[in-house]
Amino acid sequence: MSQKPTSLSRRDALKWFAGSSAASAIAPAIIAAPNETEQAPPSFPTRSAIYDPNFAKPVYPWEKVLATEELKTANSLADIILPKDALGPAASEVGVADFINEWISAPIDKHEEESEIIRGGLSWLNTESFRRFEKRFEELTPEQQIQIVDDICDATKSKPEHHIGAIFFQHFRSLSISGYYTHSATWKGLGYVGNISIAGPYPGVPDELIKKLGLEDVA
Repeated sequence: MSQKPTSLSRRDALKWFAGSSAASAIAPAIIAAPNETEQAPPSFPTRSAIYDPNFAKPVYPWEKVLATEELKTANSLADIILPKDALGPAASEVGVADFINEWISAPIDKHEEESEIIRGGLSWLNTESFRRFEKRFEELTPEQQIQIVDDICDATKSKPEHHIGAIFFQHFRSLSISGYYTHSATWKGLGYVGNISIAGPYPGVPDELIKKLGLEDVA
């Protein structure tokens, strides 16, 4: 006659498992107290200065690549592209060369490629300057500088021997303009007045702008 299996309490089962060699590795996990469980990792254990920046406390963990002499050349060229006038300061006055230095120094693939173009172009510019006038670019007279810049300012018209310089100038000009117009001192040249209050009632859209857009008949 078969016997019915005896019921085994949870307490006895745990004792049995704890005493068996096969279960010795898993027994502590079974009988662990609730307060001994491993805590979940934080949602954001670290912040990336590049991909998750803290704009309240900006950090730039990369070293700048441009040397002092390269910055001098960059400042001279930037001032030719964006000189001081009635609408704004010169590029060097608002730190355009420092902006370019920070940009191309960032450890990002695209920026590293631009770093090679900018640094190689600055070297080409001084080599060309020595070839023509036996001086560094920033030591030349404005007229001498313009002679070189005129040969590289348009890649579609540049001579084959100036092709490298023209490609460099295209990238340098783009970065210079980007950095220049991020500074509030340059906004006047864009006609941007910023977030300012208007005294009295709202004057509405100027009539000349409505005419320019052809919206005179729009209700």
